[in-house]
Amino acid sequence: MMKKVYLKIVMIIAASMFMSCGGKKKKEIASGAVVKEELSKSHIEKPQLTFGFIKLTDMAPLAIAKEKGFFEEEGLFVSVEAQSNWKNVLDRVIDGQLDGSHMLAGQPIAAGAGFGRQAELVTPFSMDLNGNGITVSNDVWSKMKAHVSVGENGKPIHPISAKALKPVIDSYKNEGKAFKMGMVFPVSTHNYEIRYWLAAAGIHPGMYSKENIQGQIDAEVLLSVTPPPQMPATLEAGTIYGYCVGEPWNQQAVFKGIGVPVITNYDIWKNNPEKVFVMTKKFIEKYPNTAVAVTKALIRAGKWLDTPGNRKEAVKILSMPEYVGADEVVLANSMTGTFEFEKGDKREMPDFNVFYRYHATYPFYSDGIWFLTQMRRWGQIPESKPADWYQAKIKEIYRPDIWTKAAKLLVEEGYLEASELPETDGYKAATTDFIDRKRYDAKDPIGYINSFNIGNKESIEGVSNVQ
Repeated sequence: MMKKVYLKIVMIIAASMFMSCGGKKKKEIASGAVVKEELSKSHIEKPQLTFGFIKLTDMAPLAIAKEKGFFEEEGLFVSVEAQSNWKNVLDRVIDGQLDGSHMLAGQPIAAGAGFGRQAELVTPFSMDLNGNGITVSNDVWSKMKAHVSVGENGKPIHPISAKALKPVIDSYKNEGKAFKMGMVFPVSTHNYEIRYWLAAAGIHPGMYSKENIQGQIDAEVLLSVTPPPQMPATLEAGTIYGYCVGEPWNQQAVFKGIGVPVITNYDIWKNNPEKVFVMTKKFIEKYPNTAVAVTKALIRAGKWLDTPGNRKEAVKILSMPEYVGADEVVLANSMTGTFEFEKGDKREMPDFNVFYRYHATYPFYSDGIWFLTQMRRWGQIPESKPADWYQAKIKEIYRPDIWTKAAKLLVEEGYLEASELPETDGYKAATTDFIDRKRYDAKDPIGYINSFNIGNKESIEGVSNVQ
């Protein structure tokens, strides 16, 4: 009798705790479900967590998971802290000062492939698709415009090829000035995107080597690192003449009247992966339930962000100083389905920021292999690698098994439909959705590398040469 009374008291307390959280679906209010939920939370090995991020709109899943209570509903108590730059993010995750972080997709891959600081890092969650742009100064744009086609409405026809930039680069060279542009980190999507855009127009963006890690060997455009929030000020100061960065820093240039975005990465590689969430391999092995719980909360955040009607609230949250801290009007320019090029030339761009659609949260091996091909193309991976190395290496870093476990639990709990989970072996189908229409098949990385005119090429014997 006493056991029955005790069990009833436990169930009432658990139900009371659940009601005070106010987050689960009504169908889970049954006492048995609540007890089960509380017991599952007790298996979270590390409930107190600190995550890092850089002040960009694509950190949104972290902000939403915290502000909408998704972390807390998984039994997690999370602090989200802005970091000064991408190197600091990487170092603090590796050193254990951060339990995980918003990161450039290339960072965990480079760490595993041996470029820069080496470590065993894991990506269980892809944070978004697209979201970047290439902006040039007003002076550069005024010189490019003569080489840009216009439509019947008198506005530039997009996408704009870097061929329109080539005469400007040549004029600077004739004046004895190097043409300088910024990107956010050597292994950032931005570095590879601006290189891809330039090289597709026959402009050499420079090579890396073991001895020269600046990436400026034979460069017609000198690319250098500038932290994202500093991009507009650096452009305005004339230190650089253009840059590739995520939002809100392209729209900030428009807002301040100091520059013009000329292309978005949606037109360089349609629906390309951008940021990822990263933890160390040691962390996910030591705290596997915690890693799954974090991934569950982030998947829910991604879905919330892509649910129609939620973006205005997301903009309000991101504008808070503890997150991105930019003006709502600047954030809304891209986050609410539009993008502004020249001042007043605002265009519909519903897929500029994607957080859930097109299986955006799933860490596809093929996405990661693309970064490896670009690291090899530009010399960050200095030696030839066989095709199977690319497949094996990315499977050490990208962990769709963690994502799948988290997503299946969300299906059981009623937050996702089974149809929302991708049916995949981890690879997307081959695609030509690039500005140069090159065909990318992740299962043939060597063929892809060899398809480019500029950059490292692999010979059949495995001996590399540069063109």
